[in-house]
Amino acid sequence: MTSRAEILAEMSAPGQPYELGERDGIRGPERVFVSAPPTLRDLLEAARSDLDFYVYGDQRLTFADAADRAAALGRVLVEDLGVGPGDRVAISMRNHPEWVIGLLAATSVGAVAVAMNSLWTAEELDYGLRDSGAKVLLADGERVAQLSDVDTGLSAVLAVDADGSQIARVRTVVGDLRALIRMALDAGAHWSEQAPTADDPATIFYTSGSTGHPKGVLSTHRNVINALLSWELDTLVGSRLTAARRAARDGGAPVARGAAADRPAPPQPAALLGVPLFHVTGCHAVALLSLRAQRKVVAMHRWDPEVAAALIEAERINSFVATPAMTGDLLRVAAETGHDLSSLRLVGGGGAPRPPEQVRRISTSFARAAPNNGWGMTETNAIGAGITGPEYLDRPDTSGRAAPVLDLRVVGDDGEPLPPGEAGELQVRGSSVFVGYWNRPEDTEASFDGPWFRTGDVARIDDEGFVTIVDRIKDLIIRGGENIGCGHVEAAILTHPLAREAAVYGVPDERLGEEVGATVYGAPGLDPDELQAYLVDHLGRFQIPQYLTVTMIPLPRTATGKILKRRLRDEALRDLRAAGLLG
Repeated sequence: MTSRAEILAEMSAPGQPYELGERDGIRGPERVFVSAPPTLRDLLEAARSDLDFYVYGDQRLTFADAADRAAALGRVLVEDLGVGPGDRVAISMRNHPEWVIGLLAATSVGAVAVAMNSLWTAEELDYGLRDSGAKVLLADGERVAQLSDVDTGLSAVLAVDADGSQIARVRTVVGDLRALIRMALDAGAHWSEQAPTADDPATIFYTSGSTGHPKGVLSTHRNVINALLSWELDTLVGSRLTAARRAARDGGAPVARGAAADRPAPPQPAALLGVPLFHVTGCHAVALLSLRAQRKVVAMHRWDPEVAAALIEAERINSFVATPAMTGDLLRVAAETGHDLSSLRLVGGGGAPRPPEQVRRISTSFARAAPNNGWGMTETNAIGAGITGPEYLDRPDTSGRAAPVLDLRVVGDDGEPLPPGEAGELQVRGSSVFVGYWNRPEDTEASFDGPWFRTGDVARIDDEGFVTIVDRIKDLIIRGGENIGCGHVEAAILTHPLAREAAVYGVPDERLGEEVGATVYGAPGLDPDELQAYLVDHLGRFQIPQYLTVTMIPLPRTATGKILKRRLRDEALRDLRAAGLLG
């Protein structure tokens, strides 16, 4: 039977649409797609058609609509707001069409689109705007309201779905984003002469580090586009491999399909966007990946499994990529309701480990859907390793094999590569790996071992190249696919006047993977409920510890003064289980 390596070599050979070549990148030689569109602007313009691209509530944009609106907004940014090459344009809103239009508009004129976490508090939003040095913010009404007490220093805020009372409280000039786009469209849809090149910076996505504030991950157009085409190639290789397996199982007999003229045209592919666009999963793996595929994106305002099931049925969704918690929600709804989910062909995952039993349930609960999984990071533009279909059913605990434009290795404590099967730190290099952390040269330098990015994940790679993530080195909690830096939560706790020491850790959760737990040494009078209420103004709700232990005794430390967090976590889990609060 044909192997994955043989199919990949054939499809990426010279002269093929996915031909891979080598170039000198900023950290040495790297594989790139020879015929890739140079920039996101080229990618969008090539996608022009009258097919539906983005559906949000009662709003529907075609691919041509999206290109025209991005061109119009790009001209507004340059001609009316003075946005120049390299300037930052921040975006903070729900999954409105203007999120995607804003990213494509900003990057089309050589600016850098800054994806802001829409779950951030006003304090965190202010940090992101100041850290990125954003010139303009594209926001919705919820975010505009949060800015009422923030002196942002922005040139302008362009708002969508903001009412007068929200706008009146903001000190910065606010414009109606949709009205400005309409006026620019009326003046004629054409691209600004200010345009980017492949190696210009394109995006900043914020990622929670293990300590302190989130870090801005800076990527170029080339980084993003090579990630997108790598996904495409990997998907095609996976389909070919699945077909080869099926043919081998059926004795090589071809499937009778009839003459092409007799077959109805296949429906337009459609993907459900249930995750936020400020994650690379939502932005890259769902929205941007749909451009070349001419795939309709059906976006949700927020995750609701009942609404998701109804949309899958109504819009004939065939692709759903989300966290394991969301997939679990959909499996439950599929079992409990009469919604027709037979259109699903792929149920993908990422952002957190998926329980093997869930993998098996996907293949039995959805009539024709193949389970899919992968490992990736914001720093790799969401790609890394991937696996789908029969291979995934055979190996439900793995994240798959390396993406076509990346190399993966596992190293020991001495930094030397380990043999297959041994666990160590996973490192990655290649053309989708980010440029560096925005304005943090020391952090960037510390994160690389030559050309290899230190992921902070502990993994094994077997002799066939399958990657299994076994642990994390970095002090992070992954709650429903959302990275939460323990140090960031600890810092917020310690702003409380009665809190003296804090240790934050992950607590197992059946639905979300992990919840946030904390043990806090405080002065007399520190109350857990009051502390949680206090943190509402300092952390996003998803970051607030749900399991909180307050002690009047200093936290245990090592001889070098480090808090014994593992011991505190073990003690907290023991007490929670004894109280019947944890399985």
